[in-house]
Amino acid sequence: MAPIWIIFFVFVLLSWLVSNQLKTRFKKYSKIPVNYGLTGREIAEKMLADNGIYDVEVGSVSGQLTDHYNPAKKAVNLSREVYHGDSVAAAAVAAHECGHAIQHAHAYSFLQMRSALVPVVSISSKWVQWVLLAGIILVESHPGILLAGIIMFGMTTLFSLIPLPVEINASQRALAWLNHSNITTRATHPHAQDALKWAAYTYIVAALGSLATLMFYIMIFLNRR
Repeated sequence: MAPIWIIFFVFVLLSWLVSNQLKTRFKKYSKIPVNYGLTGREIAEKMLADNGIYDVEVGSVSGQLTDHYNPAKKAVNLSREVYHGDSVAAAAVAAHECGHAIQHAHAYSFLQMRSALVPVVSISSKWVQWVLLAGIILVESHPGILLAGIIMFGMTTLFSLIPLPVEINASQRALAWLNHSNITTRATHPHAQDALKWAAYTYIVAALGSLATLMFYIMIFLNRR
């Protein structure tokens, strides 16, 4: 079982490094004011209006970097630091979450795919570890159990890969709008790009970690004899 622990610790370390860098950059760019002194809430409302979206609410939630878009409730939820902040970091995050709202309004295919997989992944993630554990223990006599676990884990891995184009596209929409609206300037726009780049890295590390773990279980199944 040594390889799985090596994979586990490598990706735990990568996840910590990326998360730490994201927090460091967010803190740094939170000190740089944005054009016009607009808060994250005002930027979100303006971006939605500029894209003809008037049925999405902009609200505040507790926590740090807890910002997200809820397609079921059509709500852009911003952390308090972003909601009230008038910095480049707040502008980038607020615009990014509005990018998801625009994807939803335009029926962006990858966003729809992710939403469709939610019920399946919710069930799989609840039982997958138990099925995989039983499958590894009984791999010689009942290999079908491990195969079932691999299929279930494959669904969660697919769910971790789909956010990559979704997040990248949302950031592209956000950065294009920030630049076009002169919310960011030639001096501050690279900071917004950098903040969203490190946010995307968190999804990449999670996806690679899930994919590597899936390959490990497949190797166990293929080499069971």
